[in-house]
Amino acid sequence: MKKILKAFAFIAGVVLILSSCDEYNELTAPTVDSGNANFTRFVSIGNSLTAGYQSSSLYKSAQQYSYGKLIADVMGVSFEQPLVGDPGTGGRLEIESLSPFTLFTNPNAGAPLNLNYPAPYNNLGVPGAFVYDILNATNSSDNFTAVFAGVPNPMFDLILRNSALNIGSQFQQASALNPTFVTLWIGNNDVLGFATSGGTRPAEPTDVPTFTALYGATGGALATLEADVVVCNIPDVSTIPFFTTVGPQIALGVPWSQLALLGVPGLFYQEHGNTGPSMTVFADSLTLLTGGVLVTLTGSTYASLVGTPTGKFYRDFGFPGLPPGIDTTQAFGVHPQNPWPDALILDSGEMVTATTTVDAYNTVIANVAGANDFGLVDINVFFKNIRANDFTGGTDINGIAFTTMYVTGGIFSLDGVHPTGQGQAIIANEFIKITNSKFNAKIPLIDVSTIPGSLTLTGKVSLDKNGYAIFPKDAFDHLLF
Repeated sequence: MKKILKAFAFIAGVVLILSSCDEYNELTAPTVDSGNANFTRFVSIGNSLTAGYQSSSLYKSAQQYSYGKLIADVMGVSFEQPLVGDPGTGGRLEIESLSPFTLFTNPNAGAPLNLNYPAPYNNLGVPGAFVYDILNATNSSDNFTAVFAGVPNPMFDLILRNSALNIGSQFQQASALNPTFVTLWIGNNDVLGFATSGGTRPAEPTDVPTFTALYGATGGALATLEADVVVCNIPDVSTIPFFTTVGPQIALGVPWSQLALLGVPGLFYQEHGNTGPSMTVFADSLTLLTGGVLVTLTGSTYASLVGTPTGKFYRDFGFPGLPPGIDTTQAFGVHPQNPWPDALILDSGEMVTATTTVDAYNTVIANVAGANDFGLVDINVFFKNIRANDFTGGTDINGIAFTTMYVTGGIFSLDGVHPTGQGQAIIANEFIKITNSKFNAKIPLIDVSTIPGSLTLTGKVSLDKNGYAIFPKDAFDHLLF
């Protein structure tokens, strides 16, 4: 088998042609029957999945395919968004070349395009929002990460604009629009911040009792709006390519048969909370290949260094000195004194934490949806079903075989977490299906084949000598949804 990141040259026909498809308009939009649902004033609340964030940035050419905007276009209703000119809010991941596959982090930023819009936006998704933020956050300094981790989130200023509007939180701004239909997708960051950092930032997800209280309060507040509401649950981390790409890459790229002659059993790694040497913990090639442990996409930068004496990870991440017991003169990843770092892996214990947390959150979401008569999109089961077909030809949607594979699968953008334009259309259709079922509607599904994949072709980075894509160490620092 060839290395995963060498196999991308064939996607030229899938990668975006941003000018190739028009949005719905009065002449092309199909006739819709909204049943008992009222889309007159449609508002979406959530995080960057709702905002239309892609490839580590928020930018107009991706925002126009946010699932809320796509639904609004089908329904023929207005849907204002906090548009940012390309390349967006900064740090957008871009493709330099398809053959060989190369990536680049764009250092430039675009300008906001409609800051002077005189009312709250219809799309109130804020990248980085936690469940706490829906009712409480009003600016960059009073949101969850600012209050509890000392990390302000300027996205709240960009999207809520309370210095001008002075209305309040996402919920308060939605309420000010007197909405007739609301979608809510929140809670992802309460566990994904833990997972994408390899369980190091924060050290644990939002605890379930706190999540229960906050989500319950959010559901109760939405119920007071007397609007039609559809909510979405949270996908398991094992279904997104940020966690499923690099482990198999290492398994296929390291000469384990030769190392076995030297008594190397597999990839030595630090368990959660252990910053020192790993004496007995390792993952063999089969475990890496099948996802017994999950290596984060950030680890791609270091994958080709396995087996070489190096301390590059510690230098890149600004460690003031080596952790006790670490010896970087030993072979990286295959010697217990220079193990694969905790920050770049979800070990079996961390995987259990992430999975059980997602399951608990989703139980809470289902209970709140049921108690308030909301529609519920089970995106968790949906993506698990997509994932199950990854190695048997993919899942056919409008004539395209989609998988959850990195880049080639068509669903996820270059950050391995956020959907492409086509991924957003697939999600929009899941919202439409639940709306049709719950509200006796007959809203046509979006033809996903008419939506571009939205992977931007530009940049300056090449593969290393071993064929691995080199990700800047900060390329995935902004992966909160």
